[in-house]
Amino acid sequence: MREPCAIVRDTLAYVGSKIRPGVTTKELDEYAEKYIRSRGAIPSELGYCGYPASICASVNEVVVHGIPGDRVIRDGDIVSIDLCAYKNGFHGDGARTFMVGNVSEDKKKLVRVTEECFFKAIENLRAGTPLYDIGARVQKHAEENGFSVVRALVGHGIGREMHEDPSVPNFGKAGTGIRLKAGMVICIEPMINMGGYQVDFLDDGWTVKTRDGKPAAHYENTVVIREDGVEILTI
Repeated sequence: MREPCAIVRDTLAYVGSKIRPGVTTKELDEYAEKYIRSRGAIPSELGYCGYPASICASVNEVVVHGIPGDRVIRDGDIVSIDLCAYKNGFHGDGARTFMVGNVSEDKKKLVRVTEECFFKAIENLRAGTPLYDIGARVQKHAEENGFSVVRALVGHGIGREMHEDPSVPNFGKAGTGIRLKAGMVICIEPMINMGGYQVDFLDDGWTVKTRDGKPAAHYENTVVIREDGVEILTI
């Protein structure tokens, strides 16, 4: 899985370099698809359950699954890009939230803490760790910083399918859940809201927004569970 995951990592960096005021989310999608295919991979999201694009591009109050279109990126926005690549019979998955121009201090903090939540989640993570320790760590760090954790969406296993068991919540009680095993590959993806944790699913069947209209951030990596820790495949 290292190759598709490396393609995800590189595509996120490439698309991130294209994000600036005046660019549309559709243009970002086109950049991503062209790049993924140039690496001999297929964008996993394109056509998945009818999804019409190669990436999810979620701006400000959109938590995840924003469909690329005519929305123009503006100075001060935060833009979450979530994408997957398929090659060699396996998928890779990752997400980053990018800051555009003069971003407010509260948005900067949100993006920083969301990324920190991922790294808190993998501290001392190894074979034998209870699954819900991941979510407990994410939730603790987010709430200590005054933010909330989305409950309606979770991380997941990944491999020959883009979404596999187990589900990996960003909340939960430490010490509970299945024991992780060496060789398991999972996607840990904190989705953190500036306001309340409640979200709404829009009529397009994909877009998820914060109910209170406040910004959200997303950070995701594909990781392998090892006997003595984790290996991050998308960094």
